[in-house]
Amino acid sequence: MATTTHTVSNQAPPLLGHDVFGTDRVLGEAVERHLPPEVLDEARVGLTALGRAAGSVQAASWATQANEHPPKLRTHDRYGHRVDEVAFHPAWHRLLGHAVGAGLTGAWDRPGGHVRRAAGFLVWTQAEAGHGCPLSMTHAAVPALRAEPEVAAEWEPLLTSRVYEEGLRPPLRKAGVLLGMGMTEKQGGSDVRANTTRAEPLAEDGAYLLTGHKWFCSAPMSDGFLVLAQAPDGLTCFLLPRVLPDGSRNPFAIQRLKDKLGNRSNASAEVEFDGTWVRRIGEEGQGVRTIMGMVAATRLDCVTGSAALMRQAVAQAVHHTTHRSAFGGPLVDKPLMRNVLADLAVESEAATVLAMRLAAAYDDGGESESAFLRLAVPAAKYWVTKRCTPLVGEALECLGGNGYVEESGMPRLLREAPLNSIWEGSGNVQALDVLRVLRREPLALNAFLQEVGRARGADHRLDAAIRDMLTELADLAGIEARARRVVERIALVLQGSLLVRWAPPEVADAFCASRLGGDGGAAFGTLPHTLDLASVVARAQPVES
Repeated sequence: MATTTHTVSNQAPPLLGHDVFGTDRVLGEAVERHLPPEVLDEARVGLTALGRAAGSVQAASWATQANEHPPKLRTHDRYGHRVDEVAFHPAWHRLLGHAVGAGLTGAWDRPGGHVRRAAGFLVWTQAEAGHGCPLSMTHAAVPALRAEPEVAAEWEPLLTSRVYEEGLRPPLRKAGVLLGMGMTEKQGGSDVRANTTRAEPLAEDGAYLLTGHKWFCSAPMSDGFLVLAQAPDGLTCFLLPRVLPDGSRNPFAIQRLKDKLGNRSNASAEVEFDGTWVRRIGEEGQGVRTIMGMVAATRLDCVTGSAALMRQAVAQAVHHTTHRSAFGGPLVDKPLMRNVLADLAVESEAATVLAMRLAAAYDDGGESESAFLRLAVPAAKYWVTKRCTPLVGEALECLGGNGYVEESGMPRLLREAPLNSIWEGSGNVQALDVLRVLRREPLALNAFLQEVGRARGADHRLDAAIRDMLTELADLAGIEARARRVVERIALVLQGSLLVRWAPPEVADAFCASRLGGDGGAAFGTLPHTLDLASVVARAQPVES
């Protein structure tokens, strides 16, 4: 029996039924800035459709279902035969199918393809982040496969297809396929050169049999995987299909699925190889070099995915505080809450602007831009993914107890937030990669300095930060122990230079004052009170424009 004791008021409505792309001013400006004029209108149409879908009640329902019903491993059929299949809730397939249909696995050969895909990835990840893993790896596999043109000719049209077909069948009999990755092993982790999986060559040119394991194999329901193994001449990259051309299953024993902190809609597995057929990609002994094209592209997706989580968290916080009143007025108008929201919004904008700048460099493809990416991607991956978890935690706190319950969606964002900092190399790995580039590739540092130099003279705090960074780089003594400090400065200088050039003055001012000028605290909400914080918060408002 229903009992009414009082009228409930002062509750924020759920943030649903809105256009995730159209209400994101920062992303919209980046798309307009970086896309060629001839494809801009078409891109806007596609991104608007995707944004409306991402903000819909339907997508929110799929996200909830996919996370409440995580994947299940089925190792054997009823007769005891190994099948090694992973079953997903139908909502997972709906999310994945919509993403593939929107072109989120294809960017390499269309004008402005990386900017368009990055914007779409940033939009759609806000609906649900877990299924982004196979999308990212499928997209990123293309440059690695191109080391073998014959293999690429077969697989690339399927990887970039806009048709999603679930289920395991011979890849060449499907209209579209997904690709995963298996690099880390029990004994090595990030040190992939310690891998022990063996690859024995067969009489057939380029064919091998694997014996070994992978401690983390992402998206084990995929149609194929890029893996590393020790061939006679050293660590080598291989393509492993789940189903062979004759329809038989390739030996691929899934031992268990990982019980993870977050990313629960997606499956990650431990797998064993025993006479598993693979095709060599690239030369023997060049496995790391071959697969690094895939790694770099997935690292950019880590940046973009973190930017998406940050944007969604900020949108939820601003939306809630706009509709929630306390102490005599809307929370969003309280000076201290406004400071917190503005600080979060500045961090989110800096992440989005950086991610889209990197995507534009991929589209350019020139020597200078490629050199810039070799330094900027690991630096951005280090810093943006590191900032994601504290930002999401602070945004959750803006909702108070309402944000701590599952129905708000904020706990799922918080559980997801640390993943991108771990995936494709944790913070130390990224920092060491930056040092490696600094030592070996002077062109990369020159390209980076040219990029930040475009903003020189526009803000005295940025100019001072650039000088301090150069002083830090000039002192190589004990630099490995200082690597995180160095990479943090590189990332902050790059973000500051982009915001000074492209963001509204109030946003650039807040960033340079707090992140570069030292006029801010360790926690969010410590911006100088003299800044135009109301305009910064208004810019982040997820309302129809």
